[in-house]
Amino acid sequence: MTETTIALVTGANKGIGFATVRRLADRGWTVLLGARDAERGAAAAETLHGDVTVLPLDVTSDESVAAAVKEVESRYGRLEVLVNNAGIIGPPVAALDTGAEELLACYATNVFGPVRMTRAFLPLLRRSAAPRIVMVSSGMGSITLTGDPARVESTFVALTYPSSKAALNMITSQYARALPEFRINAADPGYTATDLNGNSGFQTVEEGSDVIVALATVAPDGPTGAFFDRSGPVPW
Repeated sequence: MTETTIALVTGANKGIGFATVRRLADRGWTVLLGARDAERGAAAAETLHGDVTVLPLDVTSDESVAAAVKEVESRYGRLEVLVNNAGIIGPPVAALDTGAEELLACYATNVFGPVRMTRAFLPLLRRSAAPRIVMVSSGMGSITLTGDPARVESTFVALTYPSSKAALNMITSQYARALPEFRINAADPGYTATDLNGNSGFQTVEEGSDVIVALATVAPDGPTGAFFDRSGPVPW
């Protein structure tokens, strides 16, 4: 009997993360719905079909992540797919008024969170025959796209969120180099209607999750160390 694929999605009680959990569960996978608020996570999971389990998880906390690792190891003994989806827009401060405190507040979730998660779950991921990590980034982290006046990414000027996603892109690239046996890629969901942008995006969460699902299910000989949206490669 073939073992099921075990996947963990952080920040998954709503939005793109929730859509990702639903779609992976629909594939017959065992999916761990990571949620900082366990009650909200449970309420979200109750609306889904398939093998979905809520995992209380705050990616900004060493203690919370360590407890999550212990729980996953106890239940399953391994992890095939880690989707680092949890993210925040950051404090609403103009670029010229932004200081170190505002950057730290955003980086705590968007940069340090994925690093904390990846390092902590590496032992369980190494037990998989085809380990995959998806870093949910943004076109806002692309210097090429934010410098193109024809792109919506160029209309948003801030230091916090764009720089955090640019940092995450480099982290993705370096992890892929350090772990050539893994498939590690960055995903740009596109301008998707979520709470993160006041539901102003023009894509649905289904469309936004397309690239995440594609990278979570990438073949063992598929791309690694790259940046994609639902249409294909994205320039760094």
